[in-house]
Amino acid sequence: MSVNDTAAALPAANGGALPSGASPSFTLLPSDLPLRFSAAALLWFAASGVTALWPDAADSVDAVAWERTGEFASLLVVAAGLLALVAPLTAVIRPAPRSRLGSFIAGLSASVPWLIALALGVIAWEILTAKLGLLPRPFFVPPQALLEVYLDDWPRLLDCFAASLTLLVTGYAVGSVLGVVTGVAIGWSRAVGYWVHPVLRLIGPLPATAWLPIAFFAFPTSWSASVFLIALASGVPVTVLTWSGVAGVNSAYYDIARTLGASQRFLVLKVAVPAAMPHVFVGLFMGLGASFAVLVVAEMLGVKSGVGWYLQWAQGWAAYGNMYAALLMMALLCSGLVALLFRVRDRLLAWQKGMLKW
Repeated sequence: MSVNDTAAALPAANGGALPSGASPSFTLLPSDLPLRFSAAALLWFAASGVTALWPDAADSVDAVAWERTGEFASLLVVAAGLLALVAPLTAVIRPAPRSRLGSFIAGLSASVPWLIALALGVIAWEILTAKLGLLPRPFFVPPQALLEVYLDDWPRLLDCFAASLTLLVTGYAVGSVLGVVTGVAIGWSRAVGYWVHPVLRLIGPLPATAWLPIAFFAFPTSWSASVFLIALASGVPVTVLTWSGVAGVNSAYYDIARTLGASQRFLVLKVAVPAAMPHVFVGLFMGLGASFAVLVVAEMLGVKSGVGWYLQWAQGWAAYGNMYAALLMMALLCSGLVALLFRVRDRLLAWQKGMLKW
């Protein structure tokens, strides 16, 4: 029995827990982890072989081979080599518990099934598009076509995504700030709620994209109109959830603070708002998703730069490789912003850290 197996058997011998006062001297890893990494490495090597050695399908309309096939196969070889290098290391490395190395290896081991599935997906994608041509051009392209876009058209892509990120952050920040302020005001003051609640019930159910004709007419530029639409899309859920959080604060918190001489301002800023923060972050997550949808639509219809404009431009030229490359980058951007928002939430709400992950 290996050291790893012996360590794993200790908790089982004690009813599923370590002896009192004892702790493992290293992070427990699956005994077959090197085999899993080796299998993943073999599949990525197979993907590189399929890409480089299998000739592209001859098309009666366009028999030109896909460009950047060699570069893409090289990337697959690099990925396979890294996995092959990690495989023996997991058999000999015993990182300390709760260390960064231990957390990294544990997270990497959890991703092995996805690495295997991704390699199989790349192989199937390559065969169905470039090698057999079962999926018709130009609507379906192989993965090396996306690499070609990233290598050849990266200046335009970066400009468009910088413009989209600027527009998104501006509109989302405006909508979130106004949503938090409005939600706190409604939840705290019945007078404010009396006047604002009916307006919120009127415009809240309407999708922000329904205001497109009015926004592009009322605002002087398409950029400012897009900021308004994104702010509207993000502000409504933030307002509703903040309002719900403030209104649902336990009244005992206020009573205790008042007995200690707290002012109205203290009750709002130090009691109501912190207690409502879990609801606020739910609204922020919902608003971020709605903002992305409005961002793309607004850029397609009005703004002359950004990912929405790029998607429409690529579709007009039947450059579906560019379109898929932009969609992939947009998905990564959205996922990255959500992960960043989770980091902020975990920092501000440390007692909820780990309850929900992205």
